[in-house]
Amino acid sequence: MSSEQTIPSEKTVSERAADLIRILSASMVERAQSGHPGGPMGGADFMHILFTEFMVFDPENPRWPFRDRFFLDPGHMSAMLYAQMGLLGYYTPDDWKQFRQWGSPTPGHPERDLDRGIENTSGPLGLGHAFGAGAAIAERFLADRFGEWLSHHTYVYISDGGIQEEISQGVGRIAGHLGLGNLILFYDANDIQLSTRVEDVTNEDTAAKYKAWGWDVQTIVGNDHQAIRNALRQAKMATDKPSIIIGKTIMGKGAVTAEGKSFEGEVETHGKPLGKSNASFPETIKNLGGDPENPFLVFPDVEEYYEAVKEKCINAAGRKKDEELEWRQANAEKSLLLDQYLNGVLPELDWENIIQKQGDATRSASGKVLELFASKVGNMIVASADLSNSDNTQSFLNKTKALKKGDFSGSFLQAGVSELTMSALSVGMALHGGVIPVCATFFAFSDYMKPVLRLAALMEIPTIFIWTHDSFRVGEDGPTHQPIEQETQLRLLEKLHNHSGKPGFLALRPADADETTVAWKMAIENTETPTGLILSRQNIVSLPATDGVSRYHNALGAQKGAYIVSDCEGKPDIVLVGNGSEVSTLYAGAQLLKERENRKVRLVSIPSEGLFFSQSKEYQESILPNDVPRLGLTAGLPVNLEGIVGHHGVVLGLRHFGYSAPADVLDEKFGFTGERVFVAASNLLASHS
Repeated sequence: MSSEQTIPSEKTVSERAADLIRILSASMVERAQSGHPGGPMGGADFMHILFTEFMVFDPENPRWPFRDRFFLDPGHMSAMLYAQMGLLGYYTPDDWKQFRQWGSPTPGHPERDLDRGIENTSGPLGLGHAFGAGAAIAERFLADRFGEWLSHHTYVYISDGGIQEEISQGVGRIAGHLGLGNLILFYDANDIQLSTRVEDVTNEDTAAKYKAWGWDVQTIVGNDHQAIRNALRQAKMATDKPSIIIGKTIMGKGAVTAEGKSFEGEVETHGKPLGKSNASFPETIKNLGGDPENPFLVFPDVEEYYEAVKEKCINAAGRKKDEELEWRQANAEKSLLLDQYLNGVLPELDWENIIQKQGDATRSASGKVLELFASKVGNMIVASADLSNSDNTQSFLNKTKALKKGDFSGSFLQAGVSELTMSALSVGMALHGGVIPVCATFFAFSDYMKPVLRLAALMEIPTIFIWTHDSFRVGEDGPTHQPIEQETQLRLLEKLHNHSGKPGFLALRPADADETTVAWKMAIENTETPTGLILSRQNIVSLPATDGVSRYHNALGAQKGAYIVSDCEGKPDIVLVGNGSEVSTLYAGAQLLKERENRKVRLVSIPSEGLFFSQSKEYQESILPNDVPRLGLTAGLPVNLEGIVGHHGVVLGLRHFGYSAPADVLDEKFGFTGERVFVAASNLLASHS
């Protein structure tokens, strides 16, 4: 990796290491002819000091659960992260040279890769620091239960854009309110944005804002190594509050023109290669002590320094592991429990004996399951956006208490009215590991959460989302609160495959109370993707049990995405298909078809389209025969079921916003009745005769 070069006597090895991170970052962008060099050049000093002098981690085991975490918020500064992690041995010069290329481990924005020290996928500004705050909550939760020996810090790097994103309000408020002393945020305040200067966008007093939220606040010269050290030391001492270090850095630090004049602090260096700006790439590399002909070479003194750093980190991790071993030897039972939490091992849960009230709303049925979890699943953290008494997470809260500053013995996060922040914190908890995060709100407000859902799907992070009040049957609250298109958006995430080739999301809309129990079983056992539970506000007529077994046993068919609720002798004349409360309406229509026309009817519940289409073709055909007409009913857009019924089928759905009226009135006005199902099915059968 290294080459023989003259070491300028006026610079320390730390300063040269920071310069090398600048060189490597700019060179990655230049070679790719794509990316953001200026920010990494300004942030290099903080990164170097943090990772070599303060972070506690094991270079030989990047997945060590009790490591300090580093979350990058501005994903466009990925080159800085790859340069830093490369110096620690996680990337090679060839990886650097393949920045932003097909199949490379150095994509344009970082994608979670624990084996290379990348804790989170980042790109949409603001989300990364919210993930970090969620990880800090998980750390405090575990430390409360198993001891401070496992305590560790979460360091987060944020830029001007992340501070400006609205999610910073929620993170700042909640982290301050909870007193997350293990959370340290470095704000790279370089006064430059992608298209303009920060002064053209805002004149807020960021320090005052964070002080008002209860944070420890420092403002420093962000490229001064000693100032960085002092600030990090002070931040670590503030154990009863989160810390923000506002580092006044220099965008494009070290950049010069072809004539050797400074080109620091310029907007141009933010989002384009130096060679495409008025800076000179070769002269900048030379100015920083590198070789423009071989810019990916590592300075020998820096390489030697980092080898010593790695040895120091291994020793520090070893001391912490010795402390862990001592604790485990003295606490055998708790040690076993901790391992179960960290490895995602669930306790035995008696699903069959969860007695659901017949005809109950599925949100109430969900509450019944949450009661069980509160007493049996000790590492579950449930959050609600000020709706616990409506989304029925109150049943969980009733058996625990809310997390509070200085007391994380509870298991409930009162997130307040902040759906975006709450969902991002929950994903951050999952990224940390050792806990099962659940968060809840109304389905209409899932719109606030879409950026988080997308990244959770991309990262393949098993977070559980509860969305109640799932349809126009919200009723009197009117169209602002009546979801119509929201299910369609989630079904698209089910169709979108992740990098493992599987549906990116599991969306479950159970048909009745017992199917809700099964949906929860599926959600908590799903360790590969996020899961959403879409639940009704109103009561739903329970579906009948068949084949001499309980309704719960029938509903276990939902584990394949779709199953037969009721069937006929021989080949059906028609298949009725839907999910959620529409299944009971379809059942009423099926009874009319049998009574009035002696039709053979099959009724299918399909709580998850994505999961159903992941089954074998044989199973799909056994549920939905290809030569039998299909009628679908959905309280959302017809497209929800158009892929299910096919070209020769019909979907009854909504193509308009809702209205304010009682739910039963809306059912009649919109035609969600057994009678309408009967008429539509009769017409469909007539067209096929």
